[in-house]
Amino acid sequence: MPGLRRAMAWTIDFALVVTPASVLAVLTFDRMSALVTDVPELAARGGFDLLTSCGDVIDASGSLGSSLWNRSVLYVEQAFGLLVVTTFLYQWGCLALAGRTLGKGLTGLRVAPRVPGRAALRAAVTTATDVAVYAVACVLLVEGHIALSVLAWLAAVALFLCNALPALGPGRRSPADRVAGTSVTGPGLSTAGAMRPVRTS
Repeated sequence: MPGLRRAMAWTIDFALVVTPASVLAVLTFDRMSALVTDVPELAARGGFDLLTSCGDVIDASGSLGSSLWNRSVLYVEQAFGLLVVTTFLYQWGCLALAGRTLGKGLTGLRVAPRVPGRAALRAAVTTATDVAVYAVACVLLVEGHIALSVLAWLAAVALFLCNALPALGPGRRSPADRVAGTSVTGPGLSTAGAMRPVRTS
């Protein structure tokens, strides 16, 4: 079943994305923990704020807490940014060099034509629908923008479904394929009308 092959390929590739995501989560947690114990400048700043607070201990502790919070949020944002970049590089590198990701290779599928420019465009759309918009939603949530985060989550789900469902239908071409001018080929997949020439300057 061609649709099942596409679904299996996506599952394998997504599992490969989850692995660095887990590593980034652990590293980010370690960085956040180190803020309290291993960053002398924050401790010194807290002591200075306390000495110059004129007895307003609550204000002094609030300043230190805000500093810790801002750095923690920055670490989370950096982790999500690295996840997006890693996902794009994985997709683009595999498609440009081999014409297939690991998931597609294991399921006998290939993306054609193998052109670096088209690979980059397809990788960008795939990264956006699979990871990037979800990352934006999570960052908005961490920053306290609840309403915007919910809207971003809804947009992420909608984009994912819009990209995934056509790939399982009769045409077997996702919006990522159509935007990049590519098609997924393999056992049981027809390429008739799949690729149209794309003008390049």
